[in-house]
Amino acid sequence: MNPRKILEQLASGDLTVDEAQTRLSLAGITAVDSFARLDTDRHARKGVPEVVFASGKTPDQLVKICETLVQHTGRAIACGLNSDQWSTMEKTFGDEIAVKNRDARTAIVRMPGVEPQLTGGRLGIISAGTADIPASEQARLVAEEMGCEVFAEYDVGVAGVHRLVEPLTSMIDSRVSAIIVAAGMEGALPSVVAGLVPVPVIGLPTSTGYGLGGEGIAALLSMLQSCCPGLVVVNIDNGVGAGATGALIANRAACPE
Repeated sequence: MNPRKILEQLASGDLTVDEAQTRLSLAGITAVDSFARLDTDRHARKGVPEVVFASGKTPDQLVKICETLVQHTGRAIACGLNSDQWSTMEKTFGDEIAVKNRDARTAIVRMPGVEPQLTGGRLGIISAGTADIPASEQARLVAEEMGCEVFAEYDVGVAGVHRLVEPLTSMIDSRVSAIIVAAGMEGALPSVVAGLVPVPVIGLPTSTGYGLGGEGIAALLSMLQSCCPGLVVVNIDNGVGAGATGALIANRAACPE
């Protein structure tokens, strides 16, 4: 059901207000066999596209979901792909896979002529270490699909904090509206950045670490315990959530008065 068509029918008198309300409440939900219900109007309603989390899905389920999204929206974003899922996606979609980012375990399928529309939003992304790049790249891809220009700088962690000065200065000079900071281990870098910049910082803890508090737990707790104002935190390895939140901030900041 297309929301615009429903509103046109309401305006023409073909639907009552109650009928239109009922149909709008159902619009944008598309069932895929018996295993998925897709929010195909999410981007139009919220500004954040539907993203398919591939983990736990069979390759056949993943392909059917992506095919349905492409049919309804012209695009499908799948993250968390394993090797079998990569193989099936490539066999099914071929050249229609516009983005293949194995670091981020993310593939983006687009119909011909479907490209992200630039919004004017500007977002910074920083990773503490090289091992934090996969989550950072996932955030970058989501933000770019939401129309943002992304300024990314990697491997500038607190073990050599002087590395942070140049990229952070460049981002502020580029007038980014928010900065995502991905860090594992002790997760200190987001607090450092939040104490230096005049824009919101989104902490992205990653499952990089060892021993007590490893696998991102120490990083998550450290970010949550930060005394630095202006820092908010997403869950461990949630690059999609960080990218979506950062892009919403940047896109709102770019809106004309």
